[in-house]
Amino acid sequence: MNPQLFLAFVIVAVTLACTPGVDWAYSIAAGLRQRSFLPAVAGLCSGYVLHTALLVAGLAAVLTGVPGLLGWLTIAGAAYLLWLGVSTMRSWRGASFSADDAVGQSRNQLRTFLQGMGTSGINPKGLLFFLALVPQFVSPEASLPVPVQSGVLGLTFVLFAGIIYTVVALGSRKLLQSRPSAARVVTLASGIIMVGLGAVLLGEQLLPMLR
Repeated sequence: MNPQLFLAFVIVAVTLACTPGVDWAYSIAAGLRQRSFLPAVAGLCSGYVLHTALLVAGLAAVLTGVPGLLGWLTIAGAAYLLWLGVSTMRSWRGASFSADDAVGQSRNQLRTFLQGMGTSGINPKGLLFFLALVPQFVSPEASLPVPVQSGVLGLTFVLFAGIIYTVVALGSRKLLQSRPSAARVVTLASGIIMVGLGAVLLGEQLLPMLR
């Protein structure tokens, strides 16, 4: 693999993972509401592992090439974000961020993991990110086959995303857990971000149909 291309990809991957968005919103909400936020981060990363696997297998290009399929996937992803955002917003009033409540929520770790996986895995924007960005950093002249290079690059993004999302979740907990009012406001804001992004995705697909 070309070292210069790999370094350039690392810079791009870190920059994108550091950009606030729905993944950040979910990480923050998990950091405030769960005893362990690791299932949420693992879920988010698993969604990107899925995108990496699709890219390596060549299925990503097939999915995006089927007429109308990406649009329906976008609608499904938007609906999921709307549901997740509304659920987060509904929890903000009664949310308590003490360790005792978090222990009671530890049974929901699998659900938290699956919600995180859905947040990143169902989002067609993530699929398009891998399909459009990763190939730009693959070198056909390198000793490693192109699929292997694509897999390494995809997993590199997953690694840095996992580290950054962990820092975000841990930072939100350390800064806000002792400030219940501020924590509730941030939880509400996280839900609003999810709903907003879901609405934008939904609008992008439905508005052309109504014209």
